[in-house]
Amino acid sequence: MAKQNISKRNLQFMMKEVFNAAEVTSHPRFEHIDAEAIDMILESTEQIADNVAAPIAVEMDHVQAELENDKVTVHAKVHEYTRLMGESGLIGVFAPLEMGGSQLPVTVNTASGLIMSAANNALTMFSGLTSGAANLIVSFGNKELQDTYLPKMFSGEWQGTMCLTEPQAGSSLHYITSVATPTGEPGKYKIKGQKIYISAGDYEGVENVVHLYLAKIEGGPAGAKGISLFVVPKYRPENGQLVDNDVKTAGIFHKMGQRGTPALHIQVGDEDNCYGWLVGEEHRGLPQMFQMMNEARIGVGVTGAAIASAAYYEALQYAHERPQGQRLDIKGQDPNAPQTLIINHADVKRMLLFQKAIVEGSISLILQGAKYADYELTTEGEEKERYQLLLDFLTPVIKTFPTEFGVESVSSSMQVFGGGGYCTDFPLERLYRDIRITTIYEGTTGIQSLALLGRNITMKNGKAAMAFFQEVTKDIQAAKTHNELKPFAEQLEKSAQELQKVTQHLVGFAMKGQVELFLKDATLYMELFGLVTVGWQWLKQGTVAKEALVTKNPQGDDLHFYESKIHTMKYYFAYVLPRTKGLIDPLMNAEALTVDAAQQALIM
Repeated sequence: MAKQNISKRNLQFMMKEVFNAAEVTSHPRFEHIDAEAIDMILESTEQIADNVAAPIAVEMDHVQAELENDKVTVHAKVHEYTRLMGESGLIGVFAPLEMGGSQLPVTVNTASGLIMSAANNALTMFSGLTSGAANLIVSFGNKELQDTYLPKMFSGEWQGTMCLTEPQAGSSLHYITSVATPTGEPGKYKIKGQKIYISAGDYEGVENVVHLYLAKIEGGPAGAKGISLFVVPKYRPENGQLVDNDVKTAGIFHKMGQRGTPALHIQVGDEDNCYGWLVGEEHRGLPQMFQMMNEARIGVGVTGAAIASAAYYEALQYAHERPQGQRLDIKGQDPNAPQTLIINHADVKRMLLFQKAIVEGSISLILQGAKYADYELTTEGEEKERYQLLLDFLTPVIKTFPTEFGVESVSSSMQVFGGGGYCTDFPLERLYRDIRITTIYEGTTGIQSLALLGRNITMKNGKAAMAFFQEVTKDIQAAKTHNELKPFAEQLEKSAQELQKVTQHLVGFAMKGQVELFLKDATLYMELFGLVTVGWQWLKQGTVAKEALVTKNPQGDDLHFYESKIHTMKYYFAYVLPRTKGLIDPLMNAEALTVDAAQQALIM
């Protein structure tokens, strides 16, 4: 029997009761999908996760990717996994049917990703990157590019990547120096440059690697406005053959975690024989790449929540098996009495409830974003704009809360294990290493925080922020109809008001042109915003659970499930949401200790 890494019952609750994923299948875009098909897709995912992904998670960590004799080796099962994902239609998930895609609702693909990442987060990088790269070609590539690359990518035969970062540029992409030189043939350029940290950028056994590559066309505008997007394959198709395209692996980065997925230093055009094909318009590469980057950011949030989920279920099982100490409520303890299981200790239950609150709150937040994405695809006019705004607005939070709080959650899992959790005998040390990178992938927490406060809060003159608070208010009012939930609805209402007050205070600096004062504590603002946002998600879940208890008369496991939902919601509001109080004071403090600090203050 496969080990539990994620709650299938919780996913059913989220998909069917909280977000009603089958609702969008009434739209013509998804008329080929129904509730039964959704169940079949998730069952297929579970089979791959249980039978292929989970059994090799430890091996992929211990026998990490290596570069030897110019060849990158990965676990042999990677190819079986990508083939199965292709056969299941889980790589071309968003692509139209006429292009060979599955055209699935985003909510369904997101739930599938949670299941797979919880089983083996390093393995899902391979299929996720291919899916994102292929989706860029679907959205912006011409028909020739689509016909050439999509079938092999959708089948899992060809790997896809995103090539952004360069050694001298890091996250400041306007400083990239990769150059594209026109060849005289429409859309075809010579490419020369290098990229670093390219996940799944090359490995033995894969037939081809298709890099979605950012470069600047010679003579184009300076900075970010001059960036264009290209398909740069490892082997270029010519006359029915695959020809070496002068794309070489210069080095491999040995990572703290996710060791089974190679992160590579790629050099292209050293022999002046590398060609790339323009995707979309010239000098529009960065806006186009943002599609994949935003998909990847949500994917990183999925990974964070999934790893935290796997760690939680490890800790939960261990707490039910490990005897230690005696219960504190037994007077006159008998030193000869048997020890109690640690699940009976209040502090252990506190740590487990914290993990459950973070994991299930994060999953709810992620699926909320996925539902907005589905609505954006199936609505028109002002309604479509509203859902696009909400998705764009929340994307930095969806990336950040599950990863930052996920790290803390996995740390609590390790604490439940005690010293054993720090050893390779248990999976906690691997999961702790794996999740740490998620706060850095696709833009660090600091960068995401700057995006939330510096761009999204003021987006469309505050229209996106207003739409968000309207969504929160709507669910607060729904919760107030239940007497048991009314105190929590009022608590969230107060927290949301305090968040708005802090927001107005900070935006005041921006209106005066004091940008550094506006953004100096953006990371603290992100934490505050995330706490309130996930409080909203827990109130939403609590309301649905309460309504089920009132109307469905559940029994047995269902009764326990709904009661557990409400209990965990109460825990979040008692233990986690109050953290906002410690963030409001520094955010409202006008003293610029970090802005005005001289170097001497940091080194003396």
